[in-house]
Amino acid sequence: MMKYSFIIPVKTINAYIRESVPKILEIKRDDFEILIYPDEATAETWLKTRQIASGHCGPAEKRKLALKDAAGDFLIFIDDDAYPEKNILEVLDNDFENEFIAAVGGPAATPQSDSFLQKVSGAFFLSSLSGGFPERYIPIGKKRFVKDWPSVNLTVRKSIFGKVGGFDSHYWPGEDTKFCLDVIEKINKNNKILYDPGVIVWHHRREGLIKHLKQAGSYGLHRGFFAKKYPKTSMKIKYFIPSAFFIFALLSFVLFVPFVLSVLSVQFVQFVLRLFLLGWLIYLLALIKAFFEIYRHEKSFSISLYAILYTFLTHLFYGARFIQGFIFTRNLKSRLR
Repeated sequence: MMKYSFIIPVKTINAYIRESVPKILEIKRDDFEILIYPDEATAETWLKTRQIASGHCGPAEKRKLALKDAAGDFLIFIDDDAYPEKNILEVLDNDFENEFIAAVGGPAATPQSDSFLQKVSGAFFLSSLSGGFPERYIPIGKKRFVKDWPSVNLTVRKSIFGKVGGFDSHYWPGEDTKFCLDVIEKINKNNKILYDPGVIVWHHRREGLIKHLKQAGSYGLHRGFFAKKYPKTSMKIKYFIPSAFFIFALLSFVLFVPFVLSVLSVQFVQFVLRLFLLGWLIYLLALIKAFFEIYRHEKSFSISLYAILYTFLTHLFYGARFIQGFIFTRNLKSRLR
């Protein structure tokens, strides 16, 4: 009897898939299968694994195909560049003994095999200044109920997945936010989404600053759009803070150009200057705090220091894209990288 189905959406069969499938197959159980959804299937084969050609479509739509293809009672959604810890099924067995647990999410940790810059990208997420969800990236804290969890490590009862209608194919990234809201609100008010630090997958990070900023910017765009479309999960002050910082930083460099200074009194200029200097001092202290938070987990001075540079630039990029999503974006389309 098939209990678990790993669901992996991907554009093409790539090096990540060739790493992740053998890692999954290291799990010494017979009650799971692996379903890979490339645009076009290849001749490559693995044990317990099926390639199912989806045609050109987004990851949310690919994941939805599991409703008709998966034999398991529980759907384990992971990305192509991720693979699970060997004990993941035993941990999930225990969590789903509670019939009101509709879904279980866990951390997506950075593998030790990742490069220095990939580890820097992962380390960025480990401070409270980077969103306040370090449990999504390292196994910390205790089990607790959550309202939103990313689909890089999310296991869902197939019955619940079917009742919700799968992921909304209009959105990626962000389809998980909409899905989690549907699970809690639409099916049964007693349904719960559980965070379990023991449900671990290893997730490769973006290589280099540009790819990291593109990923963060995409998150910002979708979160800004969701803040106005799905306020129950996304209309939160902390999501607006990077945008406030972006505006503050922009004003810091624009406000004191000569033609502005020429029309302002010296007393007013001094007051505004002190105000902005105070703002930058507060931000500098927050960066120092973030450095020590990251260092506590990473135990690497160089990674922690580089992560602070990533933090500053990510705040600017995420903040700008959040404004774009919140004010200027009417609709979003799903696409794979």
